Amino acid sequence: MRVGRAVAGRGGKGVTVIHGLPLERQALEELAGRLKRMCGAGGAVRDGTIEIQGEHRDRLVAELVRLGYDAKRAGG
Repeated sequence: MRVGRAVAGRGGKGVTVIHGLPLERQALEELAGRLKRMCGAGGAVRDGTIEIQGEHRDRLVAELVRLGYDAKRAGG
């Protein structure tokens, strides 16, 4: 699973995107809610990925690893 950053198509506002989670839609929604609360930010689940508003890659990778996922930071 990769945790990256994207700005394309968002009016220049960056979001942190989590790709490759092996979860069903309901589980993705629950995990997204937990991560959004942890970051104090908004977000959404789109096309099997979780998007969290803002730059939270390091915090999200640490939390996902703590939860037992093999998460890696993507991008610079």
